[in-house]
Amino acid sequence: MIVSSLIQIGLYLIILLLLVKPLGAYMAHIYQGERSFLDPVLKPLERFIYRIAQVNHAEEMDWKTYTVAMLFFNFAGLIFLYLLLRLQNLLPLNPQDMPALPPDLAFNAAVSFVTNTNWQSYSGETAMSYLSQMAGLTVQNFLSAATGMAVLIAMIRGFVRHSANTIGNFWVDMTRSVIYILIPLSLILALALVSQGVVQTVSGYTNVSILQQVHFPNNQPSAEQTLALGPAASQVAIKQLGTNGGGFFNVNSAHPFENPTPLSNFLEMLSILLIPAALCYTFGRMVGDTRKGWALLAAMTIVFVAVLAIVVVAEQGGNPAISTLGIDQTASNAQAGGNMEGKEVRFGIANSALWATATTAASNGSVNSMLDSFTPLGGLFPMWLMQLGEVVYGGVGSGLYGMLTFVIIAVFIAGLMIGRTPEYLGKKVEAYEMKMASLVILIPILTVLFGTAIAVSIPDGRAAVFNPGAHGFSEVLYAFSSAGNNNGSAFAGLGANTGFYNTALGFAMLFARYWTAIPVLAIASSLARKKIVPAGPGTLPTHTPLFIIWLIVVVIIVGALSFFPALALGPIAEYLMMR
Repeated sequence: MIVSSLIQIGLYLIILLLLVKPLGAYMAHIYQGERSFLDPVLKPLERFIYRIAQVNHAEEMDWKTYTVAMLFFNFAGLIFLYLLLRLQNLLPLNPQDMPALPPDLAFNAAVSFVTNTNWQSYSGETAMSYLSQMAGLTVQNFLSAATGMAVLIAMIRGFVRHSANTIGNFWVDMTRSVIYILIPLSLILALALVSQGVVQTVSGYTNVSILQQVHFPNNQPSAEQTLALGPAASQVAIKQLGTNGGGFFNVNSAHPFENPTPLSNFLEMLSILLIPAALCYTFGRMVGDTRKGWALLAAMTIVFVAVLAIVVVAEQGGNPAISTLGIDQTASNAQAGGNMEGKEVRFGIANSALWATATTAASNGSVNSMLDSFTPLGGLFPMWLMQLGEVVYGGVGSGLYGMLTFVIIAVFIAGLMIGRTPEYLGKKVEAYEMKMASLVILIPILTVLFGTAIAVSIPDGRAAVFNPGAHGFSEVLYAFSSAGNNNGSAFAGLGANTGFYNTALGFAMLFARYWTAIPVLAIASSLARKKIVPAGPGTLPTHTPLFIIWLIVVVIIVGALSFFPALALGPIAEYLMMR
């Protein structure tokens, strides 16, 4: 079983890294306005979109105009989605007659999908109409992902350009992200998932006969079961590729209609990291030095593999409390062994741990197992990956611009250590860039810690904690870590569908998304205005193994110092008590 797990994980990493260069090169062509093999089909569509939207694709924007366009577009999407959820009972494509969502839940869900978080305080098959799933949630899966990619491309232009006042056109970057990258990839993945049995229909739910009669709590017997159906494959494809993560069904990708086979499981896991990893190569191509992109990818992959190893070992080691009951948790040919609580037997330890690590590394948030049932260490490190700022791959676009922010900090510290003005890609890193970078790093940290502190300090926050003690604190900390870093996964033992949590987590998602994107665009503008400084003997090489290690150290130190006290009260304390 252990050898089989290693083969599965190794195959996953190999295929992922093999796809980085071709997809990354393709995306570089798209964002640089170069010809692609899809131009004969999609170029007329792109021109048509510009024409009906009255967008001058040749007109560029400064960072303030770019920011206003981004905020306006996202705010309009938020209002549209909120109204759709509040009025879904009056709209078509609602075969199950789903009622309108309450105001606080509609606000939380709308913010969640617009910010690429996809935190879900509801059960999809009992709360959302087909129209809400398709025209609301799925559409925002595309647009929120494209927003992150657009902000990243604007930042890359800041490194590439010199003595310039513009950083591109938001509408053009959004359009190209959606029609050239996200839609084609989603179409391919959706068809593959349908071939594996993922449901895709607008027919209503269906009743089927069951083999053994069951009795409900009211003691009424039943010989039928209602199977929830719907247009799931189309949403699952973009939820993974766009690092959104919001499931069509309540149990997300543990549901057999969302993730029925080992192949569907592999494809969905692969798509979580595909675009974030490939964007590293896109960055290298666009700045004219692919070594820089490979260095960033190497730093991300080293941290990812290290955390994955810890999670696999922690889960495979099993739960000591269960061992005292005389239950065998040893891996063998007959069983996966380890801590199988909350995990699908068809996936086992390795695939559950790999998914949990990938989903929290990539700001995705989807799950194929119950994270709340992981061991303390198995749950600690996925939570910690989020607390690093979602920069180990991270969300599409947002992960890489977060990591580039850490690069700015790393070269600034290194420059101070050697007594030289820090530089990166020929641009001097000065006080303004450091101020903006500090905001990008501090806003999510403050959002998580203040949100957690408030939640455990007031009755409304504590009332939803069903597991007292260290684990209950971990659930609250995980919820705000997820919202404050736009991830969306959860330790689901927390009763989050309350007025307090819907509102507090909603604002946490808003702060984390836009109060980091705005400083990134400000950094892009500042860098674009600078002149290129020729590399000299004292220039720090930023593609070497030494710099990769230095960057990892900076990322880890910031995460460890910021969250260690809170983690000590939650998962670390729980681990010590369990032992």
